[in-house]
Amino acid sequence: MTSGVLTGTIALYVTLVAFGNITDFDSNQQFVRHVLAMDTTFKDEDLMWRAIDSTALQDTAYVAIIAWETLAALVLLAATAMWFAGPPGDRVRRARQAGTVGLLMLMLLFGAGFIGIGGEWFAMWQSEKWNGLEAATRVFMISGIVLLLIHLLPSASAERTDPGSED
Repeated sequence: MTSGVLTGTIALYVTLVAFGNITDFDSNQQFVRHVLAMDTTFKDEDLMWRAIDSTALQDTAYVAIIAWETLAALVLLAATAMWFAGPPGDRVRRARQAGTVGLLMLMLLFGAGFIGIGGEWFAMWQSEKWNGLEAATRVFMISGIVLLLIHLLPSASAERTDPGSED
């Protein structure tokens, strides 16, 4: 049950993030545009060649982020349902697999995407206004902790079938 609740919590979070980005498109669109344009960084000549000034490319990146978030949300919502639907056994294995895929999708987006590419390649860490590293690190860490827990916590069926367990 713990794994299902934790997966569901992350599923709720990423669903709300994707929903917010879809229904309030402009707010985070501006964030992505400024990060990719590097217009609030230190303007170091050695880095500014990395900037993407094309709004079409910036918006394409933003739509790709929203699509990835939405897909991760759907995978995690499905994994949450799997944790609670039907008898244990194969259900737990499938729920754990789906949860793993969804959580890794978030870790890729927030770790590789926002922390690695946004933070380092586009020097987001230099911006006082458009710096999402703290939020990205938080989501990356929470997703990683949930991923570890769903793999380390014993399933209910494993506890019942363990010959060493006492009732």
